[in-house]
Amino acid sequence: MPLPSASVTRIVLTGLFMLGLASPISLAQSDAEPAPQTETELRPGLPLDPSQASEVADESAEETEPGPAEKSATDLAEIEATLTISRDRIDALKAEIDAMEGDNVQQNAALIAAGQRVKLAEIEVADIEERLSDLIVREFEIRGRLDGADAEIANVLAALQRISLNPPPALIVNPDDALGSARGAMLIAAIVPELRQKADNVAADLKRLTDIKAAALVEEENLKANHEVLEEEQLRIATLIAARKQGIAHMSNELDAEEAAAVELAERASTLRELIGALSERAAAGANTTPAADPDMPQLSPEAIEIAFANAARTQPAIPFPLARGYLAQPANGRLAVLYGANDGRGGIAQGQSIITAADAQVLAPADGSVLYKGPYLNYGQIVILNTGDGYTALLAGLDSISVDIGQFVQMGAPIGKMGSRTIGRTVTTSAGNAQPTLYIELRQNNEPFDPMGWWADNEQTG
Repeated sequence: MPLPSASVTRIVLTGLFMLGLASPISLAQSDAEPAPQTETELRPGLPLDPSQASEVADESAEETEPGPAEKSATDLAEIEATLTISRDRIDALKAEIDAMEGDNVQQNAALIAAGQRVKLAEIEVADIEERLSDLIVREFEIRGRLDGADAEIANVLAALQRISLNPPPALIVNPDDALGSARGAMLIAAIVPELRQKADNVAADLKRLTDIKAAALVEEENLKANHEVLEEEQLRIATLIAARKQGIAHMSNELDAEEAAAVELAERASTLRELIGALSERAAAGANTTPAADPDMPQLSPEAIEIAFANAARTQPAIPFPLARGYLAQPANGRLAVLYGANDGRGGIAQGQSIITAADAQVLAPADGSVLYKGPYLNYGQIVILNTGDGYTALLAGLDSISVDIGQFVQMGAPIGKMGSRTIGRTVTTSAGNAQPTLYIELRQNNEPFDPMGWWADNEQTG
């Protein structure tokens, strides 16, 4: 004897709930809270206006500047105050560096090693953040499908409920409406498999969502570990720099005189060409050396070059600069935004490379050299000019802070400063606008810019 349509409907509804359809729906709804996001938030900023830069420079000039040692101690205290690593780890790092007191060779080697660890950690952080972004996109896609499935299944259940409220007549009672009864049975027979498939799809999406959340937790742990590495290495670098500047305190009068002369030249120079030319002439006169490179310079084997760069005790360039082609250290990680010779976005031709870096990225010395100038200049932001020997210079512009002093010799790969959280100074026309920091790199021979491409080490290319 056939069952009444209302009974059939109740049986179907009961079967659907037994299949677990109701449970995935409620789970999808309860699981709809957004997952925590770990994307780095950049602070917005405005490009530095040249007139504002001059006003700021005038105001700061009126204030009494602390000495290098005092400034390093202040910077170190500020960095330490922001750290999340344990006090025991901080004390262990300081004790490790205290053991190097007076050993310039060991301090230089530790600085370069710390700079390399920072670069590697920055690369890993960028990769993790990219993977987390992909996971977030996939999560949103799955949540969108689950929301759509909820709506479809709710509509079907509402239709079934309406059928149960106004069922077609039973065939045994009213044989005249046999066609309506058959259509109702066919509709129910077609809906049940479809609902089963939808329930399976919902369950699969929920499994994918669970896997994504598990993967995100792993990536967050990796991100936290790399941030701890960055914190430790930044503290190590700041402590080493403070210790080094304490060690050269007895030379402060001589360095102050050299810095005052460089600042005076910067104030008189109206272009980078004038500034670099004047600084190079002064350095050449002081060293009594000929800046031009020897065209008959003997070539060195790769092994000999690597041995020369491994000497942490050097106080002058390890090798003549022309031989350093293919060995220079990329100053910072980042994306190459403007190539040498390309349109610079201001109606001119770029005389160097521009790299969009991460916020607060570490900046390293691209080559061995002496610091000719460091500080603000025109609308370039904070700049560093290195005399790399043989008539060559290296310019880095757009930094937020600088940790080297005029007259100081720095080894390739040693930390010399940090980027900020936005483009500082001369704005580079890129898709990033001013929201991300931009490092400008310029190499010159006899004060003529040339293309840096091909000079970087193979493992130092910027993506």
